[in-house]
Amino acid sequence: MLRRFISYYRPYKKLFILTFTAAIFVALLEIAFPLIVNRVVDTVLPQGNLQLIFWACLALLFVYIFNSWAHYIVTYWGHRLGINIETDMRAELFDHIQKLSFTYHDNHKTGHLLSNLTNELFEIGEVAHHGPEDVFIALMTFIGSFGAMLYINTKLALLMFIMVPAIVFIVVFCNQRMTKAMKLLFRRMADFNARVEDTVGGIRLVQAFANEKHESKLFHKDNYHFRDAKLESYRVMGWNMSLSYLLMRIMMLTVLLAGSYFILQGNLSIGDFMAFILLTNIFFRPIEKINAIIESYPKGYAGFKRFLRLIDTEPDIADQPEAITLEQVKGEIVYKNVRFGYAGSQMILDGIDLSIRAGETVAFVGPSGAGKTTLCSLLPRFYEVQTGSITVDGKDIREVTLGSLRKHIGIVQQDVFLFSGTLRENIRYGKLDAKEEEIIEAAQRAELASFIESLPEGLDTVVGERGVKLSGGQKQRLSIARMFLKNPPILILDEATSALDTETELSIQRALNELSEGRTTLVIAHRLATIRHVDRIIVTTPEGIEEQGTHQELIKQGGHYATLHEAQYAL
Repeated sequence: MLRRFISYYRPYKKLFILTFTAAIFVALLEIAFPLIVNRVVDTVLPQGNLQLIFWACLALLFVYIFNSWAHYIVTYWGHRLGINIETDMRAELFDHIQKLSFTYHDNHKTGHLLSNLTNELFEIGEVAHHGPEDVFIALMTFIGSFGAMLYINTKLALLMFIMVPAIVFIVVFCNQRMTKAMKLLFRRMADFNARVEDTVGGIRLVQAFANEKHESKLFHKDNYHFRDAKLESYRVMGWNMSLSYLLMRIMMLTVLLAGSYFILQGNLSIGDFMAFILLTNIFFRPIEKINAIIESYPKGYAGFKRFLRLIDTEPDIADQPEAITLEQVKGEIVYKNVRFGYAGSQMILDGIDLSIRAGETVAFVGPSGAGKTTLCSLLPRFYEVQTGSITVDGKDIREVTLGSLRKHIGIVQQDVFLFSGTLRENIRYGKLDAKEEEIIEAAQRAELASFIESLPEGLDTVVGERGVKLSGGQKQRLSIARMFLKNPPILILDEATSALDTETELSIQRALNELSEGRTTLVIAHRLATIRHVDRIIVTTPEGIEEQGTHQELIKQGGHYATLHEAQYAL
């Protein structure tokens, strides 16, 4: 872990050297000040030379100015180093999260991932700055101040050092307890974020069912768990700081008593005693700094451990080393002996064989859970086939890059996801470099033009979070406009009109029919009226593909499709 943590410093070697060098000067000058005071009191002051005292103080002023500058470098540029590392880690983690498959995201809460990207990385950034410098300054100051004390008076230095093992024990013990407390705190924080994300994201459902009290009860439970975890961490911190403070003040009293005795015995000068008192204060600072590290280090350690656990999660769907780019796609699709089942469930697809010609429109119908959506989700490799293969134009989809495969596949779903930007930004998502004319043309072809013209701000109208300001039909048209921009040779329509009223459905269906022209189109449908004119209808059941043919052919067969058709039209 330490080796991997250090690797994030490599791009910022010069910045690290600058701040570390400044930290060395800060530590050295802290120790030098009591020794200079010692010389002024014992050597310069007895001479009675005021001019010499003035020049000595002036020299000390320049030392302070230089030390202030060194402190600024450590504070600002050191934090800059930590923030740079935090930013790099956040970018790496975000990119990695985007590579993880649907399977991973199906099993992990968004709030937990959000916590990984925000709170935990903030703590890691703090440790990245304070960790090396604070530990080094603490050790250097501790050893240097003790060495100076030994030089001034060996007996007094050894007498004070007797209590150091007790302080070290408290520090180590509290650090272990703090690490456990921080792991619990991050876990509770992730649960808290997940609860807030769920409730706020589903606020319309909550209010529709009048379940505000229920959500408040769940929130308060997570909130109090979060509170208890924070209190535990502060309890450990409180004991550590209180016991350390008590021992340090006992050490100070010991120095005062023993130092006074040595002065009265003539074994210690006033200047040496003043220097020793100042060095005692400096000797305490590393202990106080270590206490601060105890507060931040376990947070950073726990956060970095969770960061590594996530960053080391290998995407179960990724490009093979020898993967090729898929180009000039015609759209011929072949499923050969495909078997697939979600984790912890039985096989949904068991030995599926299916060939779809380039440019053909194929509709999948059948009961829920029969594998219609799964069949289509396997094509862009949202999930990976367990056995068998799927080919596009004769190329196994596992042997081509994910980016090039998905570039040639467009998906229009029933539940359209929109970003909280403008209409223009959401349409342009189909082709990020699209020109204004292309966006307008796509909107027209998706029968969205009249709606956009009726808006005061036109394409600059903000759609709200997840498109909350738009109707279902408007969202669907916007999704279709994206597809016109993307212009993929393969199209998947996943129950794209099942949630719409009849008039809107007819309008959307016209746009979809235009969108499907010249493309290989896979349609998942429950309303059989929308697929009567497709080239082929495939009936899937839990046992596999049961029937396939045109609408008229399947009606004549009198099988599952005919029964389904009769049931729908009897309603």
